Amino acid sequence: MDAFKETKRTRVVRAAKRGHYDHKTVYAILDEALICHVGAVIEDKSAVIPTAHWRQDNRLYIHGSSGNRLLRAAAGREVCIAVTLMDGLVMARSGFHHSVNYRSVIVYGIAEPVDDAAEKLDALEVFMEKIAPGRWPELRPATKKEIDSTLVLVVDLKEVSAKVRSGPPIDDEPDYALPIWAGVIPLRVTTGAPVPDPQLTKGIDLPAYLRPGAP
Repeated sequence: MDAFKETKRTRVVRAAKRGHYDHKTVYAILDEALICHVGAVIEDKSAVIPTAHWRQDNRLYIHGSSGNRLLRAAAGREVCIAVTLMDGLVMARSGFHHSVNYRSVIVYGIAEPVDDAAEKLDALEVFMEKIAPGRWPELRPATKKEIDSTLVLVVDLKEVSAKVRSGPPIDDEPDYALPIWAGVIPLRVTTGAPVPDPQLTKGIDLPAYLRPGAP
């Protein structure tokens, strides 16, 4: 099984058994999540922003306005990217043992700018297809101004690890006999029914890929 090499920064120390370094686990978390948090240094001060991300093969992409201060500062420099999926609230019999079920990934790497217009457009197509498979061909072509005003950065996935917690609470052995409810409250991100734009032209039906049951 393909796996990322553990480094001093990516090795999970606390609850080490929850650490995962295989490509399958890391890719699944990155692909399911829609938002990441990017950490970088701006004028010798640390900063973090949330932004959308997507993966293509063994590369992670982020994007934003070409005027975004953090992304501009990150271009060509090292960043730390964090992705987290919340799966449940873990309710234990003591406050100390309450926890969260989650799947997370941490990425360290150099954020290289994608300067070539064609390469940038191809990357953005992959992003759109992640959000709504089948939508990109329907859209009007992007203009040069739009492409130029969009900053796309890519990080090779080399120094990466995942950490996952699942299952019920882990209480102190004597506490299992206490008359206190314990368990997991599942958390899920779900899509609701699409809400049409008030200015949508009459007669335009909901695309098949946005209808209930669409993959």
